[in-house]
Amino acid sequence: MKKEVRDPQGLAVEKSLKTLGYDTVKRVRVGKYMEVFFEAGSREEASAKVEEMSRRLLSNPVIEDFSYNLLEPEGEK
Repeated sequence: MKKEVRDPQGLAVEKSLKTLGYDTVKRVRVGKYMEVFFEAGSREEASAKVEEMSRRLLSNPVIEDFSYNLLEPEGEK
């Protein structure tokens, strides 16, 4: 979620953590995590596909930023 967007879920988690005695917690942001498995001919192609998928469907650019990591499935190198 973009920094300037309010995060009511994050604020609720932060308050609860402090209530439980975790006084050193300064801020909590709650977001979403996805794993997308697909085939690509190269890392460059994979990166381009992820960028396109993220911009077209997986994120809401008005309120969300996105980042990604490209990983090779275990046992497939």
